[in-house]
Amino acid sequence: MSSKMEQKEAHQANGVVLPIVAGTIDCLTSPDREQLVESTEFLGPDGEGVEVVVLESRANAKGVREEDALLENGSQSNESDDTSTDRGPEPASPFKETSFSIGLQVLFPFLLAGFGTVAAGMVLDIVQHWDVFKYVTEVFILVPALLGLKGNLEMTLASRLSTAANIGQMDSPKELWRMITGNMALIQVQATVVGFLASIAAVIFGWIPDGHFSIGHAILLCASSVATAFIASLVLGMIMIGVIIGSRKMGINPDNVATPIAASLGDLITLALLSGISWGLYKELDSKAYVNPLVCAFFVALLPLWIIIAKKNPATREVLYSGWEPVIIAMAISSVGGLILDKTVSDPNFAGMAVFTPVINGVGGNLVAVQASRISTYLHMSGVPGESSEVAPRKCPSPCSTFFSSDLNSRSARVLFLLVVPGHLVFLYTISSMQGGHTTLTLIFIVFYMTAALLQVLILLYIADWMVHWMWGRGLDPDNFSIPYLTALGDLLGTGLLALSFHILWLIGDRDTDVGD
Repeated sequence: MSSKMEQKEAHQANGVVLPIVAGTIDCLTSPDREQLVESTEFLGPDGEGVEVVVLESRANAKGVREEDALLENGSQSNESDDTSTDRGPEPASPFKETSFSIGLQVLFPFLLAGFGTVAAGMVLDIVQHWDVFKYVTEVFILVPALLGLKGNLEMTLASRLSTAANIGQMDSPKELWRMITGNMALIQVQATVVGFLASIAAVIFGWIPDGHFSIGHAILLCASSVATAFIASLVLGMIMIGVIIGSRKMGINPDNVATPIAASLGDLITLALLSGISWGLYKELDSKAYVNPLVCAFFVALLPLWIIIAKKNPATREVLYSGWEPVIIAMAISSVGGLILDKTVSDPNFAGMAVFTPVINGVGGNLVAVQASRISTYLHMSGVPGESSEVAPRKCPSPCSTFFSSDLNSRSARVLFLLVVPGHLVFLYTISSMQGGHTTLTLIFIVFYMTAALLQVLILLYIADWMVHWMWGRGLDPDNFSIPYLTALGDLLGTGLLALSFHILWLIGDRDTDVGD
């Protein structure tokens, strides 16, 4: 009878039960019916047309988690063919990951990133005595801002490309080339603009306490900042693309390796470029005053070219219009950390701040960037930002759910948190063996340093769990918006907690931590 529908055997796709219902189309027009997904006409036994309608049973989809896609290996991919017409084909199932495999994949790039930050700290410990750092002290304010900027841009690039690689958007050479050119042009635009704004922030933060302003120093800061940001973006962007492509070919999850390598190389290369460029421009400040304005004008004149290239790619076009808020706010937050560094680095009671600040900031930023990138990839596998998703139900998670639940993201948070103490012990020993920071590693110093590092990472991982899900629910792509905020907060927390630890050590009389120059 046409008024009754005969329930056929259900088909399963991606964990969603899709019953096949035979009957006339009139039976499906009432508002209380399920959403129509697909209709196909077959010939019945009597030769008459019988319409078969596939309905999506959303009730049966309740509680189905996308975590299975992250936990299971590729053998399940042939069971995940989505017959729904309202979503594109599902990406290939990623790699099977346990706590051990996560830790093993993260360990090497984490140590590499840490040694990069140690090298950056040693460089800062040396260059702080150069004339340009002595007489143009606002350069110290630029250090966390530019290091944070490079971390933001390169780790955002790494996270964006890692997600694209994991969901199959870089499989063909044409797609790969389009992603490379669009993203490289995008970060050049962002680096130039935000580098210019960082120099303005450094001038303002340097002028407010002292009330002294020098137009020559302001132009020097602008030229140094823009040139450093541009060149570092070009070099690091190409390195990141190579790392991500190589990771995919080697069967390694790019989320685990790309962001730490981006951060480590970013700190060292950016600080070396900033020191060298500012030193060279400072030497020409009196004899050739026109050099600094010319450097600024050259890099600003290239902006229209990069904008045109970035606008041709739909993915980067969106970021070009909407991705400014996080990197600019992050730059402002990092500049506050730079102001703290500027006021403490020359104080003998804070000896060692210059060498330890890049390390604690870099390690915290590396770990939280890995977690944010992983959560973002996890969410991208369930749909697009803004969609109602079963995998993003929390708006303000509890600390227990962030660190002690059984899901994959909680597991990775525990692994990353457990890397803090052994990692920092290795980095502290390296600094001590290289006699950096003019600091003796006493037991009480190590205890205070580790407390600051653990507290920093604990706060960052919790904020990452909340922020990525919150941005996803508001329709914002976490790859573009979350990492700049998180790494900037890492800079501020790391510098602030480290300065507080040094201050407490000075108050309790641990004078062994300062052996002078």
